[in-house]
Amino acid sequence: MCIGEPMEILEVRGENGWCAGRDGRLEVDLRLVPDAAVGDHVLVFLGAARRLVPEAEAAEMRDALAALEAVAAGRSLDGFFADLADREPSLPPHLEAARRQGLETA
Repeated sequence: MCIGEPMEILEVRGENGWCAGRDGRLEVDLRLVPDAAVGDHVLVFLGAARRLVPEAEAAEMRDALAALEAVAAGRSLDGFFADLADREPSLPPHLEAARRQGLETA
């Protein structure tokens, strides 16, 4: 499975750019996001930027990836997913309909 990582573009050199992510700097192929510029955030899979990402969405992605790392390491999820603190998470409509029907798979 491939997990995308949000990264910030630090420098553009032709069709490539140097980007900063959670694990440091990486040279990234920018051909799929030709309008990308220094300071933009991109979603990177396997060394290639796939789309521009708003800064707030990039921050949410970083938080989610940090939560996955915490779970994998056996640490608590306290402090993660603050947006769920005041509400219960909801299922997508097709899964909610299946749940109401008592189905275990949708």
